[in-house]
Amino acid sequence: MNLYSAEEGKEYIIKSIETDDEELNSFLFTLGCYSGEPITVISHMRSGCIVSIKDGRYDIDKALACAIKI
Repeated sequence: MNLYSAEEGKEYIIKSIETDDEELNSFLFTLGCYSGEPITVISHMRSGCIVSIKDGRYDIDKALACAIKI
């Protein structure tokens, strides 16, 4: 299951991030978005979704949300 298809308000654990872009991987790591970390979808939008990771809220696009496996 990917993050874009996740239910709003429910906490999930990130299983993996499926991207070949090392720069994107390191950026997500600085946000606290990595394997084993809890993540919650706050709301869905057409362009992506708003997520809560640790103490922050982030707007991520649909392609990235689909790459995050939960």
